[in-house]
Amino acid sequence: MTGSASGGVKRYLLSCPRYAIINPKLTATNSLVEAHLTTIQRPKGMQDVLPDDRRYWDLIIGRATDLARRYGFQRLDVPVIEYTDLFARGVGVASDFFVQKEMYTITEEDGTAITLRPEFTAGIVRAYLENGMSSWPQPVKLYSIGPIFRRERPQAGRYRQHSQFNCEILGETDPAADVELMMLAMNLYRELGYRGLAFQLNSTGCPVCKPDYVAVLEQYLADHLAKLGPVDQERLRRNPLRVLDSKEPGMEAILANAPHIVDHLCADCADHFAELRGLLDGLGQAYTINFRLVRGIDYYTKTVFEVWAEGIGAQAAVCGGGRYDGLAEAIGGPSVPGVGFGSGIERIVLAMKEQNLPAPLLPPPPVMVAHFGGETKLAAVQLAFRLRQAGIGTRLAFARTRRSLKSQMREADRQGVQYVLILGETELADGATAVRSMIGGEQRLVALESIVSWLQEALPSG
Repeated sequence: MTGSASGGVKRYLLSCPRYAIINPKLTATNSLVEAHLTTIQRPKGMQDVLPDDRRYWDLIIGRATDLARRYGFQRLDVPVIEYTDLFARGVGVASDFFVQKEMYTITEEDGTAITLRPEFTAGIVRAYLENGMSSWPQPVKLYSIGPIFRRERPQAGRYRQHSQFNCEILGETDPAADVELMMLAMNLYRELGYRGLAFQLNSTGCPVCKPDYVAVLEQYLADHLAKLGPVDQERLRRNPLRVLDSKEPGMEAILANAPHIVDHLCADCADHFAELRGLLDGLGQAYTINFRLVRGIDYYTKTVFEVWAEGIGAQAAVCGGGRYDGLAEAIGGPSVPGVGFGSGIERIVLAMKEQNLPAPLLPPPPVMVAHFGGETKLAAVQLAFRLRQAGIGTRLAFARTRRSLKSQMREADRQGVQYVLILGETELADGATAVRSMIGGEQRLVALESIVSWLQEALPSG
């Protein structure tokens, strides 16, 4: 870009407040390209998934999708944006800090508030109610994969935009549904090769028994109020259960003698928890009852669980979930029991690396078509597309002007190509292509009409 056009773009960019704030020394003599490179970065808490990491993602999503289908789940995609009220009502009044501080909310011109989804479950329950899924054969088993957004402090494996594999069973109260979700999650990590896996398990009760337990816990914590830091004092005011999850200094000793909710369960919750444990015992699944395990959103009832893995650092949990039998009512629908879990894909990738678990490298295209410009370039483009149509991975040597064969062969070697198909004027006149093996170095002529079948025989299957 030269002349007045370049100057006009520079003047426009220099007039933008963002450029003035980020780089106040930027002048019209600076390179426009340099201005872009030095000022535009991805937002805080976001990430670029580069090809080396994408192979982990593809492996995880492929295994997750296959498992979900084996378990009889159907895929559901819900909007990235929902009305804010869905999440505000769904997560509960005690989680208003989450609503106010961690959600990305936009107020439109008419005053309507919309929010980038911070979790999947509320949107899936909304879709279940709105689309009449209660008339389907019950239970309805759904899975989703996609991004969620939370404005929280970025840390290892957790970003402000991160992606989740999410599974839900709606319309069923049987503890066996809880176990099915738990085992789907566990089997995903086993199939990925994780070591040292076990469940952390608890019950959070229900609206019948939870209030009495919260009152007992609140009194216990109030008796230790002077020892609670500001963060836990705020949690005590908003949602006493969250104090059980505290990582603040000195809380281990205080919580060691805190009351356990399993000692305060009503008969229905106690029976549900006992049957759940019995089913896990029958499957030979290791678990630890963790009375401090609570989930950060208020809609959970009865079962809560996490899958922990050894050797992945301080954040041992690779996924979490539980039962939410009151969520549908909270967002204005009829009573619909549900249970589900979510697993962050970034967290799975991080844990795989920490356990030195491999993700397969995709093989490069085994064939490259070389040419010398002019008519041979057109023929090379046609041949490359013909080979791809036949399912043969093919690279095309790019060149605006005539390019030496030596240069093209160096490119083929760097790219791990097995065969180079050379199209020169002589080969075209003969209706053939020279085929050079990059492994053995031998070269032969193969008729263009036979090249597809020749390559299909020469290349290893799969």
